[in-house]
Amino acid sequence: MSSAKPSLRQKKVARLVQKELSTIIPGYHSHLHGAMVTVTEVRVTPDLSVARVNLSVFNTPSASVADDIVSALTAETSDIRGKLGSAVRHQLRIIPKLEFFLDTTLDRVFRIEELLKKAKGQ
Repeated sequence: MSSAKPSLRQKKVARLVQKELSTIIPGYHSHLHGAMVTVTEVRVTPDLSVARVNLSVFNTPSASVADDIVSALTAETSDIRGKLGSAVRHQLRIIPKLEFFLDTTLDRVFRIEELLKKAKGQ
């Protein structure tokens, strides 16, 4: 992805997609295995045709479950995109293709904090 700054239109579309997906994704509770899934960020390509959705997964026993959740949602992309299209049909002419990714930012923050605590304790 280029380092060019997103346009105002890209930001608006990304916010709209994030807001709507935040209400759509919890409806797929059978795929979520009891985990809490949060849409942390949406980035839209300059032509508005693809939305890259970062998901944060909490309350899972292992990282592989989080990967399974992202894979299950990816398998349901066409259905999720259809529901998104119904929700935003008056705001967007073209509904972007969805790509789901696991956001591990919080995991890295907790790991760094753990390491810093260990370093202070020694």
